[in-house]
Amino acid sequence: MASPAAVRLDVVIDAPVEKVFEAFSQWEEQGRWMLGTRVDVRSGDGRSVGSQLAAWTGMGPAGFWDTMEITRWEPPYRVDVRHTGRVVRGTGTMEVVALPGRRSRFVWGEALDLPLGRVGRLGWPVARPAFLSGVRRSLTAFGRLVELGDLPR
Repeated sequence: MASPAAVRLDVVIDAPVEKVFEAFSQWEEQGRWMLGTRVDVRSGDGRSVGSQLAAWTGMGPAGFWDTMEITRWEPPYRVDVRHTGRVVRGTGTMEVVALPGRRSRFVWGEALDLPLGRVGRLGWPVARPAFLSGVRRSLTAFGRLVELGDLPR
């Protein structure tokens, strides 16, 4: 991921890969664990290449739509998306890696094209720590929901 805004974070979850994959790919449930996000399937089944997703990112009416298309669907291990919105562009990858003892590592990666040209590039070092903190908290919440059996539904 060679991008000015490349991030890759992970969480270890005490659950098998199939369960973790099923949980993260329930797009409409993502708002339960991803901070400030609500996801809808806009076209397709949400479980195949070409399906269109839309994530409202923000609080209440203040936010933006992050539209994306699934470009790779390899259950129970990987989903890639291409961000197609006005604000968020680039690629995303969600991977599940099997670990010993029926545990898994869920990896969230993004390679984003920063908006606003030079202003975006200059602002990213300031915004990056808060962005990473939010994603870390979200991944921890996701892992907890899976381990408690609250996801998948």
